[in-house]
Amino acid sequence: MTRYLISFDDGAMTFPEEDLPDVAKAAHEVVQEAQHAGVWVFGQTKKHIGGFSIVDVPSHEEALRWAAKIAVACRCAQEVRELLPDPNV
Repeated sequence: MTRYLISFDDGAMTFPEEDLPDVAKAAHEVVQEAQHAGVWVFGQTKKHIGGFSIVDVPSHEEALRWAAKIAVACRCAQEVRELLPDPNV
């Protein structure tokens, strides 16, 4: 497995302030889904400051799938970078 950094920049979350509870709920649901899937390693997001997640998944394509889920929840584009390659590959 390889760890991937999924992140978004400061200022990327441009939704209206009143949408924050819905965004927070959706983001929490994605985190729980990733935890149940066994891929969630670490993550942090803060209101309008940017954020990141680290997932441990078998492929770049799988990291992109999780980034898409996070993008929908957070309502902003996500960047995916390989963080720690699998030493066995």
